[in-house]
Amino acid sequence: MTEHPEMGAPRGDQHPSAAGPRSSHGVLAAVLVLVIVAAIVVAGIVPRLKAKAALTVETRALAIPTVSVIHPKQGAPHQELVLPGNIRAFTDAPIYARTNGYLKKWYVDIGGHVKSGQLLAEIDTPEVDQQLSQARANLNTAQANYRLSQITANRYQDLKNTDSVAKQDVDNAMGDFQAKAAMVASAEYQVKYLQQLESFKNIYAPFDGVITARNTDIGQLIDSGSSGGAAKALFQIAATRALRVYVSVPQQYSQAAKPGLPSNITLAEFPGRQFHGQLVRNSGAISADSRTLLIEVDVDNPTGELLPGAYAEVHLKLPADIPSFILPVNALIFRSEGLRVATATDGNHATLVPITLGRDFGNEVEVVAGLTGQEIVITSPPDSLVSGEQVRIVEPAKGDSSK
Repeated sequence: MTEHPEMGAPRGDQHPSAAGPRSSHGVLAAVLVLVIVAAIVVAGIVPRLKAKAALTVETRALAIPTVSVIHPKQGAPHQELVLPGNIRAFTDAPIYARTNGYLKKWYVDIGGHVKSGQLLAEIDTPEVDQQLSQARANLNTAQANYRLSQITANRYQDLKNTDSVAKQDVDNAMGDFQAKAAMVASAEYQVKYLQQLESFKNIYAPFDGVITARNTDIGQLIDSGSSGGAAKALFQIAATRALRVYVSVPQQYSQAAKPGLPSNITLAEFPGRQFHGQLVRNSGAISADSRTLLIEVDVDNPTGELLPGAYAEVHLKLPADIPSFILPVNALIFRSEGLRVATATDGNHATLVPITLGRDFGNEVEVVAGLTGQEIVITSPPDSLVSGEQVRIVEPAKGDSSK
């Protein structure tokens, strides 16, 4: 029996290439799956990374403050400083009594114009009158004793020449004479003192002026304070033909506030009118409380229109050599270390500059120190802005006249 060649051959003798195609197909499938998964993962991560990077760029861009800038405006070449002032009388004095008594009569009331030496009031002084009468009587007694002592001393001198009396008696007589002379002198001084005191019963005006207050009336007890009581002014008199106006000038203008500086005075009750005056003196020292210099402006007041004690606005004509610049108030930065403004330097960096303010115009302020006029000033700066911080400058609008 002949065997079939295929049936007699063992299975182990088959060719190994029969399993190869199936194994390579599996590897390819696995790789393909991995590639697909990786593509899916990459497709999900890359957009997120791009979004994160874009967000980072945007955040950094937004962290840079965007600011508007302006150039400081030059102040007026001829400046006029307007400050509040207090009008005072050129001479103002209370009138006191120099003697005690009761007011007998007064002759001038408030608002009355008086001349120097004019009688203002009379005081009834019964006690002083009695003291004067007693002093005169004491003087007469002292003079009588003096004359008698003088006669006695002369007699003793004559008797001494004849050795009729002892030298001791002569010395006693001369000593009594000298004592009586001293008593006469003392009595005379007492009479003169009381006469002068009695003359104070008449109250006279010490200078030309206006009576601005009368603090007494007929029958009122007058106490001069000589006996320890509280003295009280009877009248207040003010000289108003010329007035003093006191003004406190800020420290930054103190060097310009020199005597001779022209000035004008305006008051609310005289709209449209100006009263001419002149700065005549200053205190020569800056007040530590207000950092101001006290000055005096004198104003003529021949008609008496201006009243002492009134409030006035004083217009000082400052010299033209005081440079100043005008800034809007929203450019100011208030810090604990002082007032600052932010300027843009190097194109995109901020610098905080200390300044000194002058006048306040409401929406604008005057800067008298700290600026040269060439700076680029940042308006409405962020509160957290610091020197060296990067900023983004926005071009000002064309219609904005302040830019």
